[in-house]
Amino acid sequence: MHGVRLVRRQEIELQKEHFNASARQASIVARTAGSHERFQRAQNSLAGGVSSGLRRNARPYPLYFQRGSGVWTTDVDGSTYRDYGLAWGPLILGHAHPAIVDAVIKHLHDGLTFGAQHDLEFEVAEMIKEIVPCADLVCFANSGTEIVQVALRLARAVTNRTKFLKFEGHYHGWDDSVLVSYHPSASQIQEHDLSPIPVGAGQRQHADVYVANWNDAAGVEQIFHEHGAEISAVICEPLLCNSGCIPPQPGFLEFLRDITRRYGALLIFDEVITGFRLKLGGAQEHYGVTPDLATFAKAIGGGAAVSALAGRGAFMEWIAAGKVVHAGTLNGNPVALAAAKATLETLSMGGKQLYEDLWRRGERLRIGLESLLRQHGYPVVTSGGGPVFQLSFTERRALNYRDTLAANTSIYSDFAVALLDQGELILPDGRWYLSIAHTDKDVEETLAAVERVLQ
Repeated sequence: MHGVRLVRRQEIELQKEHFNASARQASIVARTAGSHERFQRAQNSLAGGVSSGLRRNARPYPLYFQRGSGVWTTDVDGSTYRDYGLAWGPLILGHAHPAIVDAVIKHLHDGLTFGAQHDLEFEVAEMIKEIVPCADLVCFANSGTEIVQVALRLARAVTNRTKFLKFEGHYHGWDDSVLVSYHPSASQIQEHDLSPIPVGAGQRQHADVYVANWNDAAGVEQIFHEHGAEISAVICEPLLCNSGCIPPQPGFLEFLRDITRRYGALLIFDEVITGFRLKLGGAQEHYGVTPDLATFAKAIGGGAAVSALAGRGAFMEWIAAGKVVHAGTLNGNPVALAAAKATLETLSMGGKQLYEDLWRRGERLRIGLESLLRQHGYPVVTSGGGPVFQLSFTERRALNYRDTLAANTSIYSDFAVALLDQGELILPDGRWYLSIAHTDKDVEETLAAVERVLQ
């Protein structure tokens, strides 16, 4: 009976409007006519009107931007917003950081691409080797999706096994092989449990993947007990940023490191989000666990399209020797690597203090948001921390993806609209990113904007 009352209370809560969202959305619509007109036009030629499906979730509609500087971005109607989305994570230095802009302009004059070798390839690889614990050798591609495929292909080759293990709620790109059990609904979980669940139409069957719950060591142990001789790799987001910023429980990453060694599988950290963000050396430095391979994108380029695979020499030599195919016309693009070099140099020169400040400001914002919302009666929790965290309207902190389904996304959507009306740009899924451009003043002004919304 208590469960029925709880469900009924949640249903009623979903029907409410929060933060005067309708009036605030009307205010946004009134001053973003240019964005609305462009979105209508785009839908006549661009599938869905957007270049990535996630962007359709914006309220009241996707905004169109024309420039950014530091923490600020400006839309086509001239409104400015303090940005905590940071292009879904890449802008670790903020918008249009001078070091990146200068480096890119210089190399634009020298040529957009060569399809051949240039100094930036080994210069950036040397920097990654110096920074990242697992990096003996490096190779480059253009997106997180691509570089994950390279990592999984390499794992299959060196182990002579075809299957891999991933975790429910973890995102490793849009390729058929990994786009399974990403954000299944409660009804899909009830019907299929941990069987691989396709995300969209047209995907191939998924006979080569086993799915486990995040932070469930017993479940992983059982899969390896039954199928260990078939598993080439375990791949995970070491901090589950794509589904609630859920950290690993104490000892869980160490457990994954141990069990993959015991069964002769590779451990792959998908550091597309965590790389160069949690710390200079990424999640593997932050948590003190070194994988066999790690994939990077987003922050590595500071906004440019570049990705990298770093790994132990014994495995990466398979790529070096040509046994494992790694190809791509724009791999190692000089303009993108110029941006990557400038980004990594800036982060490295900032040293320990840069990341301490990033964490301090992020924690002030995270804890401040949680405190203000709770003071006004909202059940809210945050997870992750510092440079990337999640804000969820729920009563219990999530330990795995399934726990995130209890969050009230309707309230968060209203909250995002209300903050947008105050000039604060946040992502629609609850994630908050900070850059080194954000200052103490920015954080305090954002918290003041939240207070205004709550009043």
